[in-house]
Amino acid sequence: MEERYLSKLSPAVDYGAGAFLLLIAVLSVVGNISVLITAFKRSSNLKPPELLSVNLAVTDLGMAITMYPLAIASAWNHGWLWGEPSCIYYGFMGFFFGIASMMVLTVMALIRFIVSTSLQSPKEKINKKKVYILIIFTWTYALVWAVFPLLGWGKYGPEPFGISCTIAWSEFQESGSSFLISMFTLCTIVPIVTIIGCYFGIARNLHVAYKSIENSNHVHNAVKAERRLVGIAVLVSVGFIGCWAPYATVSFWSMFRASDSIPPEVSMLPCLFAKSSTAYNPFIYYIFSKTFRAEIKQLTCFCGRSRNLLNMTDRGSLRESQTYVNMLKRPMDADKDKLPVNNHEAETKIQFIGCE
Repeated sequence: MEERYLSKLSPAVDYGAGAFLLLIAVLSVVGNISVLITAFKRSSNLKPPELLSVNLAVTDLGMAITMYPLAIASAWNHGWLWGEPSCIYYGFMGFFFGIASMMVLTVMALIRFIVSTSLQSPKEKINKKKVYILIIFTWTYALVWAVFPLLGWGKYGPEPFGISCTIAWSEFQESGSSFLISMFTLCTIVPIVTIIGCYFGIARNLHVAYKSIENSNHVHNAVKAERRLVGIAVLVSVGFIGCWAPYATVSFWSMFRASDSIPPEVSMLPCLFAKSSTAYNPFIYYIFSKTFRAEIKQLTCFCGRSRNLLNMTDRGSLRESQTYVNMLKRPMDADKDKLPVNNHEAETKIQFIGCE
């Protein structure tokens, strides 16, 4: 194994980082799959802006599935597994899904702003066709930027602490900074400024809408619903940017300073914190969305009922098999007698019919 792919951390820290990533991976997979299942069940009733939340769940789930298992195994191996090919793969996936998430949040802010300008108008300005076009744009935009390092503009490489890979920030000192400046401007500064500007505009539009309400329950309810949805979108955006801001700061610092100017343990913490961004969105939806909370409770109820029915079926099959064996052992005239009713099984069926 090359030296740059060896962990610069102690084995205890590596095991701790792997355990943390395993927890984040489980939370991300379970939470975002729940979001996707809920969206699938409500697919006919999904509003156009809600499709962006579905795409955000896809980016988080994609990152958790394609990246975290490799990072966990490398941490517990005390070194990056499979060398340069897997490092390029890991860096590509992280850059791709990271930009996709940022662009989805940007489009979400733009759509929420457009919706907030038409709260008192029955005409819908955003339809599903337009949202689908914007979604295709976000994924294409992310893919183009992720491919650039593969073509020589930019480069993927290992992190300073050795058990993760990303854009090779430190190598920009030698190869120039055109990629970094372009990426930082078009994938970070412009989206963040757009998000902040849109939510300030939304706050102003909601304030104007409240002042113009004249005993109209329809408008009042629309404003209240929009305020709640905007609150969720703001929390998701602030959470994502807050998780990635420390990592971006450390990465840009390593570009202008020597890689050993930051201790490996310090450079690892922002990376782990950034990866936690894939796990918290379902919790935000669960806390602030009554619909999502109700769907999750129904899903939990259904899973529990299915498990109990499966167990009951297995026990019933076992009893039927035992009864059949006993019948073979009886005299021929014993089949005239009726089989006894199993009251315990009937009571079990009644217990698992309802689910509160």
